[in-house]
Amino acid sequence: MNTEGNERTGHPILWTLAVLVVAGFAFAGYLVFAPGPTAFAQGKRVSLPDYRDKDPTGVPDELKSASLVERGEYLTRAADCAACHTAKGGEPYAGGRAFVLPFGTMYSTNITPDKDTGIGDYTDADFLNALHKGVGRGNVKLYPAMPYASYTYMADADALAIKAYLFSLKPLHAPAPPNTLMFPFNQRSLMSIWSVMFNPDKRYEPNVERDAVWNRGAYLVEAMGHCGECHTPRNLAFALNNRKKFAGAVQAGWRAYNITPDRSSGVGAWSDADLVHYLATGHADGRGTASGPMGEAVDESLQYLKASDVTAMVTYLRTVASVATRDLPEPRAAPAAASFAEGVRSAAEPGGRAVYEGACVGCHGWTGVSPGIASANLTGTRSVNDATATNVAQVIIHGGERQAEAGPSNMPAFGSSYSDSEIASVANYVTARFGAQASDLSAAQVAKLRTQD
Repeated sequence: MNTEGNERTGHPILWTLAVLVVAGFAFAGYLVFAPGPTAFAQGKRVSLPDYRDKDPTGVPDELKSASLVERGEYLTRAADCAACHTAKGGEPYAGGRAFVLPFGTMYSTNITPDKDTGIGDYTDADFLNALHKGVGRGNVKLYPAMPYASYTYMADADALAIKAYLFSLKPLHAPAPPNTLMFPFNQRSLMSIWSVMFNPDKRYEPNVERDAVWNRGAYLVEAMGHCGECHTPRNLAFALNNRKKFAGAVQAGWRAYNITPDRSSGVGAWSDADLVHYLATGHADGRGTASGPMGEAVDESLQYLKASDVTAMVTYLRTVASVATRDLPEPRAAPAAASFAEGVRSAAEPGGRAVYEGACVGCHGWTGVSPGIASANLTGTRSVNDATATNVAQVIIHGGERQAEAGPSNMPAFGSSYSDSEIASVANYVTARFGAQASDLSAAQVAKLRTQD
């Protein structure tokens, strides 16, 4: 019996399999052993009890003597719970908000103290398990759309203060609609594997080589505000890719832009005052006005933070590693020509100007500098300097209602007034007239955007 030929053909197959196995383990290791959210800062980290500087957790000094429920309210705002757990037009914290994903739709849950449909039966341990481990009462595995991989860094005392506030609310009977996720994403048991790989399940550890303000900012940005959940790209397993921390990503059909110190595509050219004002009010002159999910974050969370906390967040953001987003050019700072007949590049569709003239020019002007509404200025804004025109189209479709403490502002929604092709045309016109690079948005892309918010 001649086995020589089998050996000659078998060895390459075995070597190929070995290489594939090694490559698979290497790739898995690359995903699993990715840097943590504050790893870029290096330095020695210690457990919170061993930290000798000012405690970065809890509430700011102005609220230290407040009741547990009052402190919990502040921390609930800082954690931005209302934005996800409130359906559009629904009762706060009663859940039911739809999240449209590439593999189906999921709905947020009721977190009022209703015992049947909410969290009224949750013990302290149940609540901590949900926030830190992604495990709900009854050992139900939570999907990471609930950002427990960020909340895991939240101090126990802060989590329980949030629970105290939520339990002070009126119980609302509001069962969540059933999720419609395709296989295998509808298998909750798989979340156990995901959590083992991507949820560190540990509390925030201060960096002793950074000052107290930096550590407070890191805690607010990472553990409470979970900014990376929108602004950091995800890997193939849908976990945050902190190798490109804060470089930008698309969430719920909106583009969350680069917030690293890169001067062209990030916020490196913004002054500290610009960033503080934007976070606190949702607007910075010459930089833009928050809309979509970021507008909600300002309205539901950031505008309620004390000035010291917003300043701490900016202090931390300034130290994040700079990452360039290649498809985002440096924003054009100069206004467009005052005459509608000048300044538009030939690539813009003629129909876009007609829509702009009929619906937009009254607030935004021909130059991009609003004749009377600062929040309506287009000049210098990131969205009109984004050649995908994603956020431009979204705000045209859905409008931009804001409820800032400084006063409400409103951009009407034009989604029902104009067709997909008309919205694509006017979005392309806006980026061509006021931006650094004209977009080429199609009607089909607009139709898809309509379904994603």
